[in-house]
Amino acid sequence: MTTKHASLWLAASICALAAVPAAAQDCGRVTIAEMNWASAGVAAWVDKIILEEGYGCEVELVTGDTMPTFTSMNEKSEPDMAPELWVNAVRTALDAAVGEGRMVIAAPMLSDGGVEGWWIPKYVADANPDIKTVEDALAHPELFPAPEDPSRGAVHNCPSGWNCQVSTSNLYRAFGAEDKGFDLVDTGSAAGLDGSIANAYEREQGWLGYYWAPTAILGKYEMVRLDFGVPNDKENWDACTSQPDCPDPKVNAYPVSDVFTVVTKAFAEKAGVAMDYVQTRKWDNQTVGAILAWMDDNQGTNEDAAIYFFETYPDMWKSWVSQEVAAKVEAAL
Repeated sequence: MTTKHASLWLAASICALAAVPAAAQDCGRVTIAEMNWASAGVAAWVDKIILEEGYGCEVELVTGDTMPTFTSMNEKSEPDMAPELWVNAVRTALDAAVGEGRMVIAAPMLSDGGVEGWWIPKYVADANPDIKTVEDALAHPELFPAPEDPSRGAVHNCPSGWNCQVSTSNLYRAFGAEDKGFDLVDTGSAAGLDGSIANAYEREQGWLGYYWAPTAILGKYEMVRLDFGVPNDKENWDACTSQPDCPDPKVNAYPVSDVFTVVTKAFAEKAGVAMDYVQTRKWDNQTVGAILAWMDDNQGTNEDAAIYFFETYPDMWKSWVSQEVAAKVEAAL
């Protein structure tokens, strides 16, 4: 997102909130999407605890995925809130929803943005210094054996319901990867995608596929992001690369992903002072990576990791709320 584009979005969101009655103090019942990847799941629990304990909201977490959650919020105004929406996947539709007054953009959940791409293990990159780009990797299917047919290479894809499944599939076609000896491997779930990287590392085998940062996996396993050989073409990305019905995908590069909290207009109008929190809170990738690494090492739940965050980073979360709200949350922990 360009600075100009971000400013226009935030301006639209602020205008949408200007009509919210200042006296509205009771946010009532709130539904929050608990997305099925770790950073977003922890963020949902952080929001749940602060909104419940600090603002007296009645919070229900609902299972979410990028596309289904956005569609439901846009068409049905539910759930009320998506704490971590990777907006590159839905940018055109989200622009329309904000402009037409159905949704509101709040804080950038990841202050550094999210980094997406195709990666290979560092030990493969070190052993093959000529591999710098995706094209370079696709010239060597023997280095990235497919789990079901080692005679072919593998490009590991995202689980169903994630927009990166769409973009990876389109880029796979754009590169002509099938003709170059590669299969597109459905990893089935977030755990399956993570497990494919962990298994490759345990065997010191090649691995090629989609992943993103900040994540615990990239904290544990050193990976190298490949160059796509072209700059990001935003117009083509929005119209084709990120779209499931793209008929003729072109080679494109992932942009740095804008990761915002998005709420429905109905929530913004009822949340009262709680909306101040939603517009303020954000964290950086280094903090998120440390939390996720702790979560993974300790086999913690999203709730466990949220509690760990409150205990470990009090200066950060207390800066998001008033002293009165901070005291209520601290007393409840």
